[in-house]
Amino acid sequence: MASQPLDDTIMEAVIGTELEMSPMPTSKTLGDTKQMDPFLVTFDEPYDAENPLDWSTSRKWSVTDVMSATGFNRIMVSTIMAPALSTIALELNMNSAESAMALSIYLLATAFGPLFIGPLSEIYGRQVVLHGSGIWFLIWNIACGFANSKQLLIASRFLAGFGASSIYALAGGVLGDIWRPEQRGRSLGIYLLIPILGACVGPIIGGFMAARTTWRWMFWSTSIFQAIMIVMSFFIFPETYGPLILHRRAKRLRRQTGNQQYYTDNERCDGDRSLLGVLGRALTRPFRLLAFHPIIQVTAVLKGFNYGILYIVLSTFSTLWTSHYHQSVEISGLHYIAISLGEMAGSHIGGPLIDYLYKRRLAKNATSGNDTFTPEFRIPLMFPGVIIGSLGLLLYGWTAQYHVHWAVVDIGIFIVCFGMQLGTIAGTAYIIDSYPGHTSSAMAASQFISSLAAFLFPLFAPRMYQVLGYGWGNTAMGFAGLLLGIPPPLFLWKYGEKLRAKARSTY
Repeated sequence: MASQPLDDTIMEAVIGTELEMSPMPTSKTLGDTKQMDPFLVTFDEPYDAENPLDWSTSRKWSVTDVMSATGFNRIMVSTIMAPALSTIALELNMNSAESAMALSIYLLATAFGPLFIGPLSEIYGRQVVLHGSGIWFLIWNIACGFANSKQLLIASRFLAGFGASSIYALAGGVLGDIWRPEQRGRSLGIYLLIPILGACVGPIIGGFMAARTTWRWMFWSTSIFQAIMIVMSFFIFPETYGPLILHRRAKRLRRQTGNQQYYTDNERCDGDRSLLGVLGRALTRPFRLLAFHPIIQVTAVLKGFNYGILYIVLSTFSTLWTSHYHQSVEISGLHYIAISLGEMAGSHIGGPLIDYLYKRRLAKNATSGNDTFTPEFRIPLMFPGVIIGSLGLLLYGWTAQYHVHWAVVDIGIFIVCFGMQLGTIAGTAYIIDSYPGHTSSAMAASQFISSLAAFLFPLFAPRMYQVLGYGWGNTAMGFAGLLLGIPPPLFLWKYGEKLRAKARSTY
């Protein structure tokens, strides 16, 4: 018999958790259970207009585009002030360490924000978290533009980064909510393309702003864009989290029929937990995933290394062109186009390739009588990404070392970004497929390492290039990429399924 419903406030909080010690229920098992229990509220099969997985393709793309554009702006803000650091430091009386902190403190905030924001989106839904974090980011990004002291600028950057960080946790969750596994690659390719471009476009825009107007317009212009995105999201972005949609349906049925026996699977699982207990378990989930789940640990390290390398390039690329090639700040910013093109090519090729490999593997299994999908189907694309990225680092490093023509250096950095993007898409798809019930928490755990790497790697990059030069410095990073990028995915390919089955009870 179904348990009696909880107080509505607690019910809103518990809908984001799943039944532990058992696999995520499939549509078939839920359908069979519903036939045995008419009071169990699930999505109708084979089609339910309220089920985000059954939404029209155009509606799914509109949601994806909102997430992508929002991510573009928030990530662009992380790098846009890089070309103006010297100007800002002079105006606000900052030393070199303080000006570097003003840039990188934003990334430090994006390490910690998702650890709280991701679980909250699995309790209260994606919609309210997206809107709330967007407004928070807008307020503090505007404050950066009006900062009249170094303390205010650094504090505002950190708080703006905390609000911006929600995109790292929300994006994977939302894409998992609305796109089926066979559509994962294309949706990820389109989504990742725009936000990653933000990190590359930021220095280009910042370079021209630094040369032609006040640095404060870097923050004011991005705040205007953010305000537009907030308004658009209120009209375009619906709730995508399935358990919350089902909870609202059950609540509506209880009110309309007067029968309090209607319930959802998640309400049944957490019917005896208090609100405090639910919040505590949800908010500690990313930490537990990162501490005890090898899948998260391996993918987080791989993604973090790539992210750290990207931010080493972003933070030192302009200096290469101004100090070694003696180009202007504006022209040096244009070289970031090579980074953008590499990311675009990686997304454009990697996304469809993931879907192709998925379908091919599924068809191969079907011929042997096994049509089961496993997340490990995503892993093979990690290997070419690692190899291509490492080769690109060698080309970039040694051509920069010997001041080869700028076009060859840009080709090298294009290859680096292309390879890293291939690996990032595959790793992200693997996490989404491995943790369908708690994708946002899993992405938050993974992002923690990535943001820490993005914060820390640029701190030692200038000294590394000073001691080793571009050639040996990039060679060292390339070989480190091979050591980190080949054995761990092989381990996941062999033991990933066993690790997932063993780990279900721990989150």
